[in-house]
Amino acid sequence: MAGMIKKEDVEKVRASADLYDIVSASVALKPSGTGTFVGLCPFHDEKTPSFNVRPALGVWHCFGCGLGGDVFKFVEQQENIDFREAVELLADRYHIELHFESGGRTDEHAGSKRARLLEANEEAQRFFVSQILTKEALAARKLLGGRNFSQADCERFGCGYAPQGWDNLVRHLADKGFTQQEMLDAGLARQGQRGIYDYFRGRVTWPIRDSTGRTLGFGARKLYEDDSIAAKYINTPDTQLYRKTQVLYGIDIAKPAIVKKRQVVIVEGYTDVMAMHLAGVDTAVATCGTAFGAEHAKIVRRLIADDSLGAVQLVGPLKVNGQPLSSRIVFTFDGDAAGQKAALHAFGLDSAFLTQTFVAVADDNLDPCDLRIQRGDEAVRSLVANAQPLYDFVIATAIGRFDTSFATGQMGAVKAVAPLIAQIRDRSLLDLYTRKATRRIGVDLDIMQREVRAARRAAHVRDEDAYAPRRRFASGASAASGFAASGFDGSDMAGGGAGMGASRGGAVDAAVRRGIEHQDAVNQTYFRIDDAVFIAEQQFMAMLVQVPRAVDRDWFDRLALANFMTPVFRTLFQAVAAAGGLPPDDMPQGLWMHNLTKAAGPMLEPVINELAVMTLPLPSASRGDDSAAADASAAATGSSSGAAAQLRPATKAERRYAFELLAKLLDIGLMRRIGAAKRKMAMLPDGEEKIAMLGQITGMETARKDLQARVYGNDAA
Repeated sequence: MAGMIKKEDVEKVRASADLYDIVSASVALKPSGTGTFVGLCPFHDEKTPSFNVRPALGVWHCFGCGLGGDVFKFVEQQENIDFREAVELLADRYHIELHFESGGRTDEHAGSKRARLLEANEEAQRFFVSQILTKEALAARKLLGGRNFSQADCERFGCGYAPQGWDNLVRHLADKGFTQQEMLDAGLARQGQRGIYDYFRGRVTWPIRDSTGRTLGFGARKLYEDDSIAAKYINTPDTQLYRKTQVLYGIDIAKPAIVKKRQVVIVEGYTDVMAMHLAGVDTAVATCGTAFGAEHAKIVRRLIADDSLGAVQLVGPLKVNGQPLSSRIVFTFDGDAAGQKAALHAFGLDSAFLTQTFVAVADDNLDPCDLRIQRGDEAVRSLVANAQPLYDFVIATAIGRFDTSFATGQMGAVKAVAPLIAQIRDRSLLDLYTRKATRRIGVDLDIMQREVRAARRAAHVRDEDAYAPRRRFASGASAASGFAASGFDGSDMAGGGAGMGASRGGAVDAAVRRGIEHQDAVNQTYFRIDDAVFIAEQQFMAMLVQVPRAVDRDWFDRLALANFMTPVFRTLFQAVAAAGGLPPDDMPQGLWMHNLTKAAGPMLEPVINELAVMTLPLPSASRGDDSAAADASAAATGSSSGAAAQLRPATKAERRYAFELLAKLLDIGLMRRIGAAKRKMAMLPDGEEKIAMLGQITGMETARKDLQARVYGNDAA
């Protein structure tokens, strides 16, 4: 294998990689304060967003699970790969050639295993597509044409054909330089007694891609009766790339519409996805060889995202601006027994997800593809538009099996539907659906309630309230959201400082600023204390991490370890010194974060990440310097890589706030030294030593007055 990747190439990749684009490929991000975005964490299950991204700083942090880091760390966590593989994966994505310390690769195709498997899949896809127009692929073309798919439609969705031979793909990949082990690891080949052979043979193929368009595996449909595999559909077996419980066919083409419309339609097959999109339902995806489960639900929820109104969690179908349908997850189950079973299976998903879940069942139990063939595109669109909530569908289906005009039929319906209602974990919906079922059946409410309670106890159903207020642990950014609910978004602030009681710089709302500073102290996870000294140290360190050019170099050099009382910040101050002190103005933002994190070590890395996404009680940068405004604009749109840019100049308000914090730290240090000197002087006998100590105290008190004069003067501006 080749040596280490050259440092300059790593930094080139870091500067090119757009953290916003990479994260938003799998997480729906919403603005939350200047330059900060929040979403549902992709690394643990949560219902309230605690995942913060700061593209301008090239850093992310989750306040729920504690994970965080730079763009490389995100790729490492998401793809389950090491640092070197993350660099290579991003280098490939951004077309950057890597060089190695040993003088180059010893093998032309050396590199991360994951990258090689992706390359093998992409080459296999090109091979399958090239075969669809061959004479042998006539059966495949007839099957697709019989479902009203044109050649252009097939090209759009990547339909291909796997030839019937024994090792057509194997030989093709070998000619391209792939090893037999890579073919096996990618799930494209299997081991036989006489060598490896193609896994997909004599079948129509569809590429299964992730949300960024990378081919992870394939689905394939049987064409010939003599196929050695009896299953009508087969999929790539689980590999390092492909996990059937974590992929959705069509997510690559549906994702933009899903995020925009906050709607997703779950269908059961590849041709159903094609039919939906061609009919105008551009949010359709399908599971691949498995039932829709909890992992699929996490993918969908991260793209659709949650909402909140103040402290109240908004759960359920919400109106979406500019869209005729509310936010929803629509399942196109069949109306037969299998479809009803699938609908019951969906009850196992979390309650917040279920409140947005709908069921669409076509007349005569037609699947979307057949519905489009027989009745046209409008029928497919109407199928989705007329979907009914999952709870209503399941309960109505159970009751509909009984003749409720008779007492025995009524009791049978009660016994059948009570266990279903009992599975509704959300207590705020339990009573509502109990009453709806009671009215439909025509029995007394107490009869139904008794049966539901008994079924709930027997099944040990966990009681939840999806609509209950939740504490938002998302960072100072989330705290700022709370202030925004009260009408504050930071735009009314024009500077001013917390240091030494100063409150200057225009229309400063000191109470709001103190509130944000207090929330920053409460929400952090690294030191459980909330006092004025801790707040000053935390705010200063956040300024140092986020806007180091706001810190005056001459006055920063006056700081010493003794100026910090909080252990975590004392250690972080030492890390700043180890990183070379304040960075030069032309240092890239991403490199500053990297150097600081490296100097601090793994124990302090989460602290730095939290400080990087922490809300500062400052006005929007768009009201400051032009360069800062441009930076804020880029961060708001996620249009550029913040890590690539130089450390941006500080606004006037940022410089003043940083100086006031710095002055407060220096002032606190002087007060400690003065107090210690006075205690020592009190113990000394009269004489020269006591007089000298008094002179030192007088000098320190003079220094304090000079410091205060600087804060209240105009020098900090």
